[in-house]
Amino acid sequence: MSGEIRSSLTKLKSLRNLDLSSNSFMGIPIAEFFHSLKKLQYLNLENSDLGGKIPSILGNISSLLNLGLSRNELNGTLPFNLENLSKLSTLDVSSNHLTGSLPSIIGQLSELSVLDVSFNHLYGIVSESHFSKLTKLETLRFSSSSLILKVGSNWIPPFQVQVLEMSSCHVGPPFPAWLQTQNELGFLDLSNASISGLIPNWFWDISSDITWLNFSFNQLRGPIPYPLRLSPIPYPLRLSFPESIDWSSNLFEGPLPLPNPGIKALSLSNNQFSGPIPESIDKLGENFTFLSLASNQLTGEIPPSIGELQGLKIIDLSKNNLSGSIPSSIGRCYQLNVLDLQTNNLSGVIPESLGQLLFLETLYLSNNMISGEIPLSLQNLLSLETLDLGSNKMTGYIPSWIGRDLKFLRILSLRSNAFTGEIPTTLADLKHLQVLDLAEILLDGEFPANLGYYYQGNLFVSIKGQSLEYTKTLYLLTCIDLSGNYLQGELSLGITKLVGLVVLNLSRNHISGQIPQSISELHQLASLDLSSNMLSGSIPPSCRIPFVGHLTTFEASCFADNPNLCGAPLDVECPGDNSTNAGTKEKVSSRSCNDDNKWFYLAIGLGFATNILVPSLILATKKSWSDAYFGFAEKVADRLTPWACKTRWV
Repeated sequence: MSGEIRSSLTKLKSLRNLDLSSNSFMGIPIAEFFHSLKKLQYLNLENSDLGGKIPSILGNISSLLNLGLSRNELNGTLPFNLENLSKLSTLDVSSNHLTGSLPSIIGQLSELSVLDVSFNHLYGIVSESHFSKLTKLETLRFSSSSLILKVGSNWIPPFQVQVLEMSSCHVGPPFPAWLQTQNELGFLDLSNASISGLIPNWFWDISSDITWLNFSFNQLRGPIPYPLRLSPIPYPLRLSFPESIDWSSNLFEGPLPLPNPGIKALSLSNNQFSGPIPESIDKLGENFTFLSLASNQLTGEIPPSIGELQGLKIIDLSKNNLSGSIPSSIGRCYQLNVLDLQTNNLSGVIPESLGQLLFLETLYLSNNMISGEIPLSLQNLLSLETLDLGSNKMTGYIPSWIGRDLKFLRILSLRSNAFTGEIPTTLADLKHLQVLDLAEILLDGEFPANLGYYYQGNLFVSIKGQSLEYTKTLYLLTCIDLSGNYLQGELSLGITKLVGLVVLNLSRNHISGQIPQSISELHQLASLDLSSNMLSGSIPPSCRIPFVGHLTTFEASCFADNPNLCGAPLDVECPGDNSTNAGTKEKVSSRSCNDDNKWFYLAIGLGFATNILVPSLILATKKSWSDAYFGFAEKVADRLTPWACKTRWV
């Protein structure tokens, strides 16, 4: 294929415009495309699966005006002979695997208006010489690299950029004083840029035309000033019609600032803002779609006026000190995808009006003081994927319609409430369920025999080199916690069909009978707790799991307080055991059952991070928004358990 391309292009010596973008050249070296194209002006090979290095021959095509090589598999360094491209206006090599430093010769390309080297693996120092003649530069993108900007404190850039992205570069620690000279900024992303201290007052004088402002994941502190009152909203930012503001994960404090009407997205989470949410929040306008005020020190009630923001798709007010009841007016936010009010001091009942949120996919109300029963109106939420009502004061039965109507549920957590009755058999119909947490609810009745059975099928799945036959069970289910209830009966064979299980906690119940031998087939199991039951018989001898390249077993505490249980890892021998082997068992590295909650909540975090990415209208707009809102759980899970709760389905 590469020979055919080269042969064809060799004949087109007068070609000036070549656009082969969005193809699949399967790693063909990029050099094949322009051996004879000496008059080429526009070259677009974006998103074409090209591999290899950027050849130095490119530096010989002095007629080039536009070079687009983004979203490929290119590696190596940038060529150091780019000074011949004196007419070049656009240089876009973003989203590749380029390494090394940024050649300072780029600063000699005086016609350059777009410079995009973002999303590569570049490193090293970028100095004033890299920009010395870039007087026409309008777009500068360095994001997601390890470049270090080192310029003088009195440096005046030769350019006036409209788009400036230096996310994850080292720009600080002082707030970049050279920004004061940039009067045409419309898009500014300095997230995770190692900047600390106060935002200087002069910044508010240049910010009025910025439509996208991202200072997240820095160490900026202090109150946000409000030198002018441009709207009826208290403490307005001097931003006229911004698209979005992300100042999350800093050290800002003081009253909650709100921008002028016209904004679409606002994230002030993980700061130290205090006081109430302004009643006039409804003035943000009908185009407002994303609100995240999580992890601050906000107090007071959620203002009913929030229901006037009918364009909202995401509301995150979690981890504050908000009190009062959930305003029924939220039911008027008809386009809402995510409602996260967890970890506050909210009380009262869940309003029936939430059943009007027909597009709701995630509902987090856990860790509050909410009482009453689960309202019948929630059965209308046919798109719901996450339902977390854990750690409240709710009562009544677990309604059977959860399993019958909420067909797309992936996470169901009702733990630590005062529900009574039995586990509805209809929960077995939730074929997309990944996390089931019904711990500490005081449920009684038989252990659900149908948990693990649906109806037979013939699906074969390869997991970690093993070919496994799947029935139409809850085969996506990875974590089950039914601990701290009054469940009776035997441990059903159905549970051993859930071959994707990572966490299983059935402790502190009244489950009797023997542990099924087939439990050893749960090869993904990372945490098992069957303690404090009425189990009897021997422990299956081969319940071993793979763990970071070596075998491990579960501790004795996982099976403790079952008076009639015997066999390893317990010290109680079963009838017929060879007593001469007693005390000779090799002690292997093991994982305590006390870690169950950690595994369980990591699984919930992973489900949160992966399953609410559906409202793509907001999150697809800019990668930093999804990182800011959903990235935390993934990073924690990657750090603590890079293999658990991440089954690869191939």
